[in-house]
Amino acid sequence: QVQLVESGGGLVQAGGSLRLSCTASGIFFSINTMGWYRQAPGKTRELVGTITSVGSTNYADSVKDRFTISGDNAKNTVYLEMNSLKPDDTAVYYCNANLEMLSRWSNDYWGQGTQVTVSS
Repeated sequence: QVQLVESGGGLVQAGGSLRLSCTASGIFFSINTMGWYRQAPGKTRELVGTITSVGSTNYADSVKDRFTISGDNAKNTVYLEMNSLKPDDTAVYYCNANLEMLSRWSNDYWGQGTQVTVSS
């Protein structure tokens, strides 16, 4: 049973910063990618950014130069450092992991989501 546990959401004023973390636990062979998605009220879930096991990153245009994804392979953990936050960043942020299982099949897993609210 694989679990993704997120932490670090909260309420912050515009221009402020927050750091989210997500740790994968359970039985799997390796991590292919981990990343973050977000869903604002009334909107579809959208990509924030991803990081591969070798550290290659990919970001949505809306967060480039403000958000940074990093990973700690030894801890199976991914971080999202969010700076210069805007009210438009308000959403539930979901951690995603694409894991290679012992069977060598790859599966996607999702965290429970953490609320980020940016006040103006």
